[in-house]
This record gives sequence, C-alpha cells and structure tokens, in this order.
Amino acid sequence: MAEPAVAAPDPRPRRAFRVPRPGYLVTKLAAAVVSFAVTLVIGFVLFNVMPADPVRTMTQGRPVGEAQLAELRIQLGLNKPMWERFLSYVSDTLHGHLGYSWEYQQSVASLIASRIGPTLLLMGTSFAISVVLGLWLGMRSGWRAGSLFDRFTSATSLTLWSVPTFWLGMILLIVFSVGIGPFHGFLPTAGMSDPTLPQTGMTHYLDVARHLVLPALTMVLVVYAQYVTIMRSSIIEEKGSPYLLTARAKGLTDDAVRRRHALPNALLPSVTMIFMHLGGLISGAVTVEAIFSWPGLGDLTYQALTIPDLPVLQGTFIVFSASVILMNLLADLVYRFLDPRVRAQ
Repeated sequence: MAEPAVAAPDPRPRRAFRVPRPGYLVTKLAAAVVSFAVTLVIGFVLFNVMPADPVRTMTQGRPVGEAQLAELRIQLGLNKPMWERFLSYVSDTLHGHLGYSWEYQQSVASLIASRIGPTLLLMGTSFAISVVLGLWLGMRSGWRAGSLFDRFTSATSLTLWSVPTFWLGMILLIVFSVGIGPFHGFLPTAGMSDPTLPQTGMTHYLDVARHLVLPALTMVLVVYAQYVTIMRSSIIEEKGSPYLLTARAKGLTDDAVRRRHALPNALLPSVTMIFMHLGGLISGAVTVEAIFSWPGLGDLTYQALTIPDLPVLQGTFIVFSASVILMNLLADLVYRFLDPRVRAQ
C-alpha cells in the first residue's frame, strides 16, 4: 500500500509578531511626552503674544467704557500675570479642561466634541480614497516606469501636489456650483446638509453625501498625489532587487511577483506616510472646511481666529498637535513590526 503523500512545508518564512522591547517603548513614549510638553508651551506662547486685544475685538462696534473693558478682562482672567495663566493652562489641560469659549459661552471641550464628527467624516472619506487610489496608481506607475501611463500619472500627481488647496477648492466651487457652464448648480456650495430637507433617514444621508463631494474631492486631489510619488519610487527601487529575479526564475507570473514580493516591501515607506497623514488630516481640514463652510474643527478654528477666541484656538491647537504626536508614535511601532531591519537595531 502506497504511503499517503505528505504536503511539502511552505518555504516562505512566517513573520512572527514580536512585542517591542520595553526600552524601545519607553524611549518612544518619553519622546511623545516631551513633544506634547513642548506643544503646550508653544500653544500658550503663540496665542498669548498675539498683538490684537481680545477684549477690544470682542466688543468692537459696541458702546463699552474702559471700566467695563477692565471688568471683562478680570472675568476672562486676562488681568493675571503670564506665569499664573500658564500654570492654570497646563493644569487644566492635563485634567481634560480646555477652557471656556469667550464667543460661544460654552466649554471648549464640548465645542470640539460637537465639531469632531463632521471633520472625521470628511477627513476619513478623503483619506481612504486617497490611500487606495494613490497606492494603486503608484504601484502600476512604478512597475511600468517610463511608459505612457507612468508619464501621465506622474505629471498629473505632481501638478496636483503643487496646487494650493484653497485655490483648488475655489476652482471646484466655480466649476460645479456657482460658476457658469454645464455643471452650474450641480453640487451645493457650502454646509453639510440642506436645512429644508428632513434631517433623518435616507434622504438626509444622501444629502450629506452630496454636500461631501466637493470638499472630499479637494482633499483627495491634493493628498493622493503624495502616495503616488512615494509608492512609485519604492516600486522602482525594488524592481532591481535580486529576490525578484529569483521569484521570476521560479516561474511566477509578473503579476504574482509584483503583488506577493515587490509590493509588501515597497509599502514600508508608505506606511509611515499614512500614519503621519492620519495625524495631520484633522489639522489639515482648516482650509477646506473654511472654503466649503463644513461645520467641523477646521471651520471652528477659522471662526475663532477672526475674533480671536483664545481658549478655542488653544484647545484646537492641542487636539491637532496631540493627533500628530499620537500617529507618529504609532507609525514608529508599526514600522518596527513590519520591517525586520528596524527590529534588529
């Protein structure tokens, strides 16, 4: 009786998950804490040395006397010494209290909580589309370097990368909303929804999606180009590696060599950029949300700058900076897991 055939072991090495060494984690966490401490100092100094007088700006155009201005400064705590205001600012921030808005007359934390949802919707949608589109185009372009597809993709992405976000947003508004032409009035100009329509149900969701098109498209056209450029460079660098020649010698198809061997290694630089963009997406919403009046953190920051509402500016600055620091920390940890060369250091 013939013995049953035994399946050959898979020659490909399995990537074992290794928990980073405690020393590595401590070093990265300490660096993140130091970065956040520096952010607190910069945030306080930046918004407390502004030449404008917040009290006079808030009361501009109103018949207010000097005694009333002085009383208002006392109520807002602007009469205290700078060092005392800084200590209160640090203590409140560490306890989760981001201050009280002078303009909106409510806590900054509640303002941020009410505005972060629209920002996450806008940035999450544009981020997902940008990553998928950029990595796919970059992979195809790098694998066919020098082809007509590569030249067209590279030229388009570099052009869009160099275009200012506010200018691109205004152009899209002119073409699809307020301008003249076949697409005039095709998409809404501002806001997140039409207040005259029902605010629940499928009608509301479709209306939000319609308002989302232009701001998300603006972000995608600017951001995806960066992924195309990075991914293309990584693929071109990997194409000449000896292990790809070995894979081809084993009889693998060109598509299999690209997907199973070149792509995983070429993704490493893109992973770092993805996490860095995740942190910067929220802060990058200021320009786009201001152009399209999208009711998120970016629009809140823009409105606070015109007053100026210092507690709101400080609060949003902390949120923006903390998101960048957190995503950079995660990028270091994920990159260490993906790249054995980093783990060996």
